[in-house]
Amino acid sequence: MIRWLLWALLVALHTGVSRSQDGLQPPVPQGVRVEPDFGSQVLSISWEKNPASPKLMYDVQVLRTELMEVVYNETMEVRPDSPGKVHHFNWTSGVPLECTSHSVRLRSRDQQRSSDWSPLQTVPGMDIPDNPDAKMYPQDLVVLVGSNMTFCCIMEEGKQFGSFQYLRGPLASVRLSRRSYAGTVTNQLPSTPSGTNVLCFDDNNGLGSGSGAVVFVGYPPGDGNLTCETRDLQSVECQWSAGRETHLRGVRQTFYTLNGRNCTSANELARSGRRGKLQCRLDATLEGGSRVFTLEARNPLGTIHLSDTADLSQRVRPYAPLKVVATETRGRNSNLRWDWGTKGYEALLLECQASVNGSERAFTLEYTGQGLKQAVVTGLEPDEEYSVRIRCRLQSAPWRWGDWSHDYTFRTEEERPDALDAWAWMVTNQTGYIKWKPLSKSHGQILGYRVTYGRPEEEDWKMLSLPQTKHSALLRLGPDGDYIITVIARNSAGESPPASVTVPQFIAGETEGAVPTVRVAGSAGGFDLSLPADANASCGYVVEWCHAGRADCDWAKVSAGNASARIESESFEAGVRYNFSIYACTDRAPELLARREGYVQELVPAQPVSSLMVEQYKRTSGALLSWGDIPLESRRGFISGYSIYRAIGTHLMPIANLTNPDARNYTGATVSLNLDLTTDWLVGEVLIALGAMTAFLILMTVVCYEKRQWVKKTFYPEIPEPKLQEEWSTTPGPFGGRTLDVQPCPHSTVHIVEDPGHGSGKPDPTEDGEEDEESGDSSSDTDSCDPVVLRYYNQVVDEGSRCPPPRTPPPPPWPPHALTSPAAGATQPEVPHTGVPAPDGPRPEPQSPSRTAPSRPNPPTSPPGWVRRVWGYQPQSTWRAPTPETRSLNSSLGSPTSVSSSQFLLPDPEAEEGGAPPPPPGSTACCRANPDSPSTTWFHSLLSGKP
Repeated sequence: MIRWLLWALLVALHTGVSRSQDGLQPPVPQGVRVEPDFGSQVLSISWEKNPASPKLMYDVQVLRTELMEVVYNETMEVRPDSPGKVHHFNWTSGVPLECTSHSVRLRSRDQQRSSDWSPLQTVPGMDIPDNPDAKMYPQDLVVLVGSNMTFCCIMEEGKQFGSFQYLRGPLASVRLSRRSYAGTVTNQLPSTPSGTNVLCFDDNNGLGSGSGAVVFVGYPPGDGNLTCETRDLQSVECQWSAGRETHLRGVRQTFYTLNGRNCTSANELARSGRRGKLQCRLDATLEGGSRVFTLEARNPLGTIHLSDTADLSQRVRPYAPLKVVATETRGRNSNLRWDWGTKGYEALLLECQASVNGSERAFTLEYTGQGLKQAVVTGLEPDEEYSVRIRCRLQSAPWRWGDWSHDYTFRTEEERPDALDAWAWMVTNQTGYIKWKPLSKSHGQILGYRVTYGRPEEEDWKMLSLPQTKHSALLRLGPDGDYIITVIARNSAGESPPASVTVPQFIAGETEGAVPTVRVAGSAGGFDLSLPADANASCGYVVEWCHAGRADCDWAKVSAGNASARIESESFEAGVRYNFSIYACTDRAPELLARREGYVQELVPAQPVSSLMVEQYKRTSGALLSWGDIPLESRRGFISGYSIYRAIGTHLMPIANLTNPDARNYTGATVSLNLDLTTDWLVGEVLIALGAMTAFLILMTVVCYEKRQWVKKTFYPEIPEPKLQEEWSTTPGPFGGRTLDVQPCPHSTVHIVEDPGHGSGKPDPTEDGEEDEESGDSSSDTDSCDPVVLRYYNQVVDEGSRCPPPRTPPPPPWPPHALTSPAAGATQPEVPHTGVPAPDGPRPEPQSPSRTAPSRPNPPTSPPGWVRRVWGYQPQSTWRAPTPETRSLNSSLGSPTSVSSSQFLLPDPEAEEGGAPPPPPGSTACCRANPDSPSTTWFHSLLSGKP
């Protein structure tokens, strides 16, 4: 068997060698070489051509040597006419070549036949055992924003990989070799000027030396708008706009050169990250005509070139003028002068601008001239402060305006004031009032006013001096003739032209009916008035308006030739009536042409009609309504009429609509107004309310009477009997061996028989006020219905009770067994214990007094104290003494009490009805409840169900 296998192997080898010798298998590529470029992560692969087979194809494989992982496997075809004797191929690695060792091998291919692989050509990485230190790649790489990038971390020998960190966040990783790991970042954001850190931690979260890298992410240059000009006529100055922020600083920043020369100033500004306008200067002359200026902007991510073609003789932009001053200033103009700090400007034809700014207006003046250095500023106002600045440009070839000079401030001189705007009117036949408006252009500080007035035919006019704060004056004029009033303002430069007003003679009521008053409507905060044409209005019109509620007036002058005037004032208020008077301005006194009145905006009246009264006719159901006028200041508009309504509850029913604004009364012709209706309704409402209340009280009384048992149970419940919690002991005691057993008599009463033996006796002075528990030795038959003297009662019965307590029987002789009466011949009844504690504790022993006092041969002896305490047995030992508030309750405490209970029974009905008096002393009587007790009230009877 082994012999056959060896034979088959030799045959196969022989056949392969024969096929290679016969040319059936392509040749193995020869001269394979690999050159790494670590900066660009490129492997340059080259191998020799095969002259015998120029059309061969080649399979190229790139492997990561340590794990023999294929990272590239492609087939490439070479051109047969390619120059040279060597084939070339470049492969770019996705990870830095330093991260791990890479190997390359090739084989030739001819259709379906392929040669053997060439020997491996290996480029060693930094993870080989000869380099035990930790490393990270790439270092300080500059990449474009949005790009993807792979980092690798070579762990220190003997340590295990932990994790990547990028921008304070984890990064996924893959293993490249025994010590090398890689992580990829996608779509990177712009980094800070100091770059973005990438860190590599071991499994103990440790960071060793060399376990970090920095990457700089930014943009290429984006500058533009290059413009070149000259300013000093000896150099060229180019300006351009810096592009967007590149996020690169230091050696990675953008560097600029102009026509190959370094732009120092621009590079310094770029180093600090300044954006905006940048400039670069080169020495140049105006001769030579047009020339090209080229700017280069370069950083690690790219380079751009900007060009501008310019003739410097046509691109002159002057510097700012220096030392601008006013050589002479008057009230309305000023002479300015300035200097040039650059030689050669005197020969240029310049065009200059002067920008003037005052408190009220700003304007610009232009001047031209060769080497211009002075100008006159006109159009100024006296006593006004102005600021001015100058700039110039080349007039022959306008290019760009030069820089503005610094502002220069000056003040014009004062001039005498303008004429005042004055108006006057007569208040009475001997009093005139003149008023003038403050000057908007006083041309200086007003020092005061002077008012003169008099008749035209008189020479001795009166004069009145007023301070600058006054703008009106009240004058005393004569009763006859016209008066002329003049006003003059003065300042340090002089006096204003006089403002004259002629006041006609005052005649009360002369023009009231002569000139009718017409209503006008305001609009948009003002009034549009038509001006009557008048031939005498040589100097125009005067429109006067006054507040209807005040004597204050204002006016406006309108030039001649106008047929209408728009009157506006900041003092106009909505809802206020204004009276207008239109005067014609003549050589003499003004003539009244028209009167107007109106509201700039009408509002609803501020108050209702006053003094509204109703007078009812005696024979009819009608009425006469009358009312007073609304004050003018409360009308806030023109009254157009009145509306009369009839109020029915909250609803208003219209009765009439009066269109006469002067109406002050109304007689109901179609609708009667019955004033008695209100009174009848009021009486009816009162009666209905009283009836409803009466019916409610009756209903409540009937319901309470029908439900009296429920009311009694709810508000006056019965007092339940106490129940014994345990059986009382019946062990024979010292009182005869049995307790008292009391059975009720058929007539349900308890007779109290006074002891004749102590009818007149007095208690033993040795007693302490307590009665014995048991008295005498009487023996009563429990089956007998005869009255038995029972000393079982309450001591809290008040003195007003009809059943006085029985007299104390004589003390029985001692020993205690003699307390039982032998005459009766009956056994002593058993009395159940009540469970009510005595003052010294619970003492349940009841007392069984006899009906008659036994005769004893021996004198009575005083019983022991415990017997005395039992005699006055008080089941309600904690009962309080009666007070006026509890008198009604205590009055019923004398009623019969159950033998086995300490609670009181309800009063006997018969006792309440009969009201029998108490029995006399020494007689047998039935103790009943006191019918005159305050507790027996009508409410108690109601709750008891009795009438």
